[in-house]
Amino acid sequence: MTRIFSGSTFEDQIGYARAVVAGDQVYVSGTTGFDYSAMTIPEGVVEQAEQCLRNIEAALHEAGCTLADVVRVRYLLPDRADFEPCWPVLRRAFGEVRPAATMMVCGLADPRMRIEIEVDARVSPRR
Repeated sequence: MTRIFSGSTFEDQIGYARAVVAGDQVYVSGTTGFDYSAMTIPEGVVEQAEQCLRNIEAALHEAGCTLADVVRVRYLLPDRADFEPCWPVLRRAFGEVRPAATMMVCGLADPRMRIEIEVDARVSPRR
């Protein structure tokens, strides 16, 4: 197994990896809208969703795959009304990929967090 770290302070504080590669499977942890290099987070849910996807893309890239390899996505939001404004961003990322998807309304670890996204992907042989 290979573990991928983003540099987020949460990984050390809590004890997890941003992603784990096991064979051809990639499991990306719930990822929030923090810019891990500065440990800042935008206020808007759409901007947070965009940053979530950038963070996820970085982990997937290190694992040898892309958003096109995602087979499952989970969206976690404290406020269900915040989900629909994110749809255009999510459609740009996954509209052609069409992974299995779930959206859940739940509390997140920090009140500044308005969305968390978790994905599972499969490393595909390069075409």
